[in-house]
Amino acid sequence: MNEKLKTLFLSPSLSRNLGGIYEIIRSLSAELQRSGVDVQALGLIDEGWASDQKNWGSVPTRAFAFSGPRIFGFSSVLRNEVLKSDADLLHLHALWMHTSVIASDWARCTKRPYIVTPNGMLEPWALRNSGWKKKIAALLYEDRMLKGATCLQANTEKELADFRAYGLTNPIALIPNGVEIPEESKGERLKAKGENGGRNTLLFLGRIHPKKGLSNLIRAFEKALDSRISTLDFPWQLVIAGWDQGGHEAELMKLCDELGIKSKKLKVEGEKVVSDIALASGLSTLDSEIIFFGPAFGDDKKSLLRCADAFVLPSFSEGLPMSVLEAWSYRLPVVMTPECNLPEGFAADAAIRIDTGVESITQGLDSLFSMSASDLQAMGARGRTLVEERFTWKTVAAQMREVYDWMLGGGETPSSVVVK
Repeated sequence: MNEKLKTLFLSPSLSRNLGGIYEIIRSLSAELQRSGVDVQALGLIDEGWASDQKNWGSVPTRAFAFSGPRIFGFSSVLRNEVLKSDADLLHLHALWMHTSVIASDWARCTKRPYIVTPNGMLEPWALRNSGWKKKIAALLYEDRMLKGATCLQANTEKELADFRAYGLTNPIALIPNGVEIPEESKGERLKAKGENGGRNTLLFLGRIHPKKGLSNLIRAFEKALDSRISTLDFPWQLVIAGWDQGGHEAELMKLCDELGIKSKKLKVEGEKVVSDIALASGLSTLDSEIIFFGPAFGDDKKSLLRCADAFVLPSFSEGLPMSVLEAWSYRLPVVMTPECNLPEGFAADAAIRIDTGVESITQGLDSLFSMSASDLQAMGARGRTLVEERFTWKTVAAQMREVYDWMLGGGETPSSVVVK
């Protein structure tokens, strides 16, 4: 085994602009480095790079300028840097941009292998989104790059099936994403709840985008709350936290007005939450049923997860959502759709299953609101156990290291790799 295996991570972004993929590649690279792999990450400069560069720790990172439309991200400088790398293999994260062309060029020029992690970007819903553009990109460069990969990584059985449905016959490593296990305490949350009116918090955390199903969630939340308001010991509030995409947050706030729901937009961008108690106190005393928190990263995100009582993700389409894994790691019961591709959560009774329609979400929320505090805690504890057993970065990195070694000719096919 090569103890100084060199891996080059290539991504169109190395910042929060890439959403959950940023957390994935940053955490995976750090764990691989701890396991003895020499990892370097290269990408493109974007709005989040200046603030997020420091979050990569000891993993060497460089971001380069691009020309032309951001949606493609053409960068001859990035291409040249990749081709000059002495890495043993390349790991491409995300699709449909110039980085895909660069990965193909890498293999052609260096005769070294590469692995591709699409992160849900070959899911049918994702393929239909801007579908004609992706069909052109597929013909010009994307299909060639995908078919030329030594291996593909699928996070779920569903994603593996999506790869085969797309026509890809490459070996596929079935390896999920992971999360860091926090050392959290519920004592602060309970203290804050007792001091400040006793609201329960249902948290959504992610990109504010139509595919997340937030319009239907708001409609369902209003229905479920109205049907149970007189029987609830602690009234529930919905906190929607994340970065706005395409003005969808304004559409959701308008919907709240139309439905007669009290909502509030918090001005938190560029500010830090002082403490978990301060956050819980502030949310509990707001005279609003739905709170639009704004972007939440780092300590702010951790505080939100510590202060929440349950988590919801009513998505129409996901790869493997990091937000659900993070919620379970904080012992939160989860309400989610099958499209989140985590059937293990339903099997372990760590999540309430909903479909994407308003009525189904309403029924799921009604079930959540009817649960006692001990029932909520028990469901959250089952989620925590599930994450500890199957979704830690240490486990994921060990599986990925086996795949890297195999790609370089190091022995038998790993158990995670499907070759047919």
